[in-house]
Order: sequence, then C-alpha cells, then structure tokens
Amino acid sequence: MATKKSHLPIALIVDLILVVLFTIVGHYTHSHNFDPQGLMTTAWPFVAALVIAWLLTAVWDRPIAPLATGTGVWAVTVLLGLVLRGVTGAGGDPGSVPVSFMIVATSLNLITLVGWRLIATAVSGGSGRRKRSR
Repeated sequence: MATKKSHLPIALIVDLILVVLFTIVGHYTHSHNFDPQGLMTTAWPFVAALVIAWLLTAVWDRPIAPLATGTGVWAVTVLLGLVLRGVTGAGGDPGSVPVSFMIVATSLNLITLVGWRLIATAVSGGSGRRKRSR
C-alpha cells in the first residue's frame, strides 16, 4: 500500500510533464514560437482531459500500472482532449480537428502515457503484486 501511495505524486508529475511537452512540441512545430498565450490555448484541452482521466480511472489505486491505469489515462486524455479542442477551436478552427493531428496525438500520448509506466513497472520489480514466499 505504501508503494502505491509513494508512486502517486510521481505519476501525476510525469503525466502532466508528458502532456504539456506534447502540446509544447506541437505548438512550436507549427507556430515556431513559445508564445505563452498560444501554449496555454494549445495545452488546456489536454491538461483538463488528463485531470478528468485521473478521476475516471482511479489512478490512486494503481498509479504506475501500464494496462490497468496507463491505457485508461491515455484513452480518456486523448479522446476528451480532442473533443475539447474540436468544440472550442483551441489551436485551430472550431469544429475541425485534422486527422493527421488525431493520429499524432493518439500515438504520441500512447507511447508516453503508457510507455513510462511500462518502464517504471519494470524498474520497480514487476507488476507490483506481492511475491509468494515458499
């Protein structure tokens, strides 16, 4: 139990950093600047979606579980982030999100939000299940 709780702040920080980096790289790739207003406009749908993903997937139960937690966080973050972006026009025209952006957002966030959990699980000694003593 203590291990789960100790991973929680790390999981939150890593998820936030990865989602924000995704939006910074995307914003800079297209606008070639680090305008704070533009960065906020690009980032907020995905950061808000990440917060909701954390609540819906109960991350606090298994913060670094790649499949149980990572895939849920990834799916909700991407789906809701794309919907918010499309509805509000954050980073583009309202009502339209280019398919190429959907593909990049989906694949990059899968690699990062699930990938770091795969690495963390491997480094921390496996699935987190208690080993039976013989």
